[in-house]
Amino acid sequence: MWRFDAGRICLDLVATESAGGVPGTCEQLDEPGHLAQWLYDARLVPPGTVLDALDDTWVVRFHELRSDIYRLMAAQLGGPPADGALERVNSLASGAPPGPRAVRGADGDLVRALSAAPDCAGLLAVVARDAVDLLTDPVARAALRRCQGEACHRLYLDTSRGGRRRWCSGEVCGNRERVARHRRRASGTADAYGPGEPGAWGPAKEIPPGVE
Repeated sequence: MWRFDAGRICLDLVATESAGGVPGTCEQLDEPGHLAQWLYDARLVPPGTVLDALDDTWVVRFHELRSDIYRLMAAQLGGPPADGALERVNSLASGAPPGPRAVRGADGDLVRALSAAPDCAGLLAVVARDAVDLLTDPVARAALRRCQGEACHRLYLDTSRGGRRRWCSGEVCGNRERVARHRRRASGTADAYGPGEPGAWGPAKEIPPGVE
């Protein structure tokens, strides 16, 4: 359902909104079960962590943080000022994130666990702190980009050599753009040469010089 390739977990959260992800996607954190799965997949909580307290209130609060982070990042890219968003993100970042601990797994190897059952405020603090780190790091902030794919405004960090990456993902939006470009070329060829398959010559068409 979601991707974790934006370069920061706060940007990955932004991408779960229908307006912040790949074209055609819908709201991805629409109910507690999906939010729980996102928290697991994002590695904010270890697999198997019990999240009994997770309810619709958590979903609303993560939506609110997501909106504030998006507004702050959009402002960095020339968008309107994010009035109030910075104060709210700073407030959430001041909370105590869940403490990690190492425990023995079933096979005897050490695995990560949490020192106590995570609450909503603690997990929000993890994402909010990541947003603060990005916004206050000049290098990371300068690498913030918006995807140039058609209808995609996913935010990501461009860590490519030369900083010339255009798409949130070469395999997703980059490939989609290459396919669209190929179709435009094929369509242009068909229009120039008449009905039929692109590049086909009708009997009434004279082959231009130099075409084999």
